[in-house]
Amino acid sequence: MGLFDDLSRFLENRLDEFLKANPHLELMALEEQLRGQEEDTINLLGTLKRRQQQLEDGILETAQEIQRWHERTKKAQAANREDLAQPAQAREAALLREGNHLWGQMQGVKDQIEKTRQLQRQIHDRRRELKVKIATAEANRAAATATSRSEQTAGWQQSVPHSYKQPLDPLEETFQRWETEAELEDLKRQMRS
Repeated sequence: MGLFDDLSRFLENRLDEFLKANPHLELMALEEQLRGQEEDTINLLGTLKRRQQQLEDGILETAQEIQRWHERTKKAQAANREDLAQPAQAREAALLREGNHLWGQMQGVKDQIEKTRQLQRQIHDRRRELKVKIATAEANRAAATATSRSEQTAGWQQSVPHSYKQPLDPLEETFQRWETEAELEDLKRQMRS
């Protein structure tokens, strides 16, 4: 498992580095995550509403059963049939408890629906704010790209130095250092393999 943990950690670190280097992609990944959460919340709302409907139907059925057993209890009492009246009252009481239980469940589901709606609104608002940030980041990136392009073409408009091989050329030194470091990294990787 150590190898997989190391590989997983390495990939997570590389992803973090990549996202830090590309903040616009990090915002887009966050927006995608929020979109998924919003979809999940909407699906949960649908499930909760179906459950609420089931409970309401159950409460209605139970109420009808209570009414039926209440009438039977009255009939049995009027006919002096205590052998039937007592069990009918017990059945009515059991149905009342069941109805109360269903009512409590329905109230719990209604509370969950309200909390889920609030959560869905919060996620929606955060997603809207994030879209604004993404649009701003895209605009900034486009402006930076345009500036970068104008800087890149600025070299064409400058006078050409007599020789690029001058010992004090800072760009040449920077590139040589970078290329040397890249070669060293390649050698290190090859030696580890």
